Amino acid sequence: MHVTDNPATPPADAIDFDAFRKVDIRAGKVIEAAPLEGARKPALRLLIDFGEGVGVKKSSAQITENYTAQDMLGRTVLAVVNFPPRQIGKFMSEVLTLGVPDENGHIVLCGPDQPTPNGARLV
Repeated sequence: MHVTDNPATPPADAIDFDAFRKVDIRAGKVIEAAPLEGARKPALRLLIDFGEGVGVKKSSAQITENYTAQDMLGRTVLAVVNFPPRQIGKFMSEVLTLGVPDENGHIVLCGPDQPTPNGARLV
């Protein structure tokens, strides 16, 4: 999902901190990754471990321009864990893995640059 691919777009309307806190963004480690068969656009299916509180969740990610399934194994990513599940073809995506577009519009993943526990919440 792309909210905007244009870095020149002005910021969205202001929200208060309580509204921001309703979006539950967690760090999780990718424990499985493979091409998502049957997707309209090339994507990877990810199995991400968010630790004891959230558990292991599935995600579909259109990241194949910058990442292979092998690149993803063991990588820590950030994802929204409290959106409702979304059907992507025959695959049910349970979390939204976060990224930003590069200069070519291909997704670059967001994640911590230091080790963090699985399930750590963005603050």
